Amino acid sequence: MVTMAWRGAFGNDEVNRLHANAFQHGPIRDDWTAKLERYSLGWVTARADDGALVGFVNVAWDGGVHAFILDTMVDPTRGRAGIGTDLVRMAAENASNSGCEWLHVDFEPHLRSFYLDACGFTPTAAGLIRLR
Repeated sequence: MVTMAWRGAFGNDEVNRLHANAFQHGPIRDDWTAKLERYSLGWVTARADDGALVGFVNVAWDGGVHAFILDTMVDPTRGRAGIGTDLVRMAAENASNSGCEWLHVDFEPHLRSFYLDACGFTPTAAGLIRLR
C-alpha cells in the first residue's frame, strides 16, 4: 500500500536518491526544501508502508492561475502500479483547490501516453528554447 500526501514531509537526501533512481543518473545534492519553499505551490509525496519515499511530484506555479508539473518521479521498482497517476491526480486536485485554472506539463515523447492517456492532459502547441 502507498500513502499520498499533499505537501508531505520529506528529506533532501531521500528526494535526491529517488530522483537519481527515477531519472537514471548519478547522485545529486539538491536542496529540495529551499527550492520548493521558494518556487512551489506544493508537492505530493508517496510513501510505502515502511515509510520509504517511493514517489514525488513538484507543483510549481506563477503565483496566479497557472501551475506546472515538474519532476514526476516514481521508484523504478514500483513502476506501472498507478503511483505516478495518483501523484499527478492529487497535484491537480490541490492546484485546483488553490485557485489555479491551468495545469501545465511538458514531457519527453516516451511519456506521452502517461500524461495524455493516464493523467488526462490534452496536447497543446508549445515552444521550447534549450539554454544549456
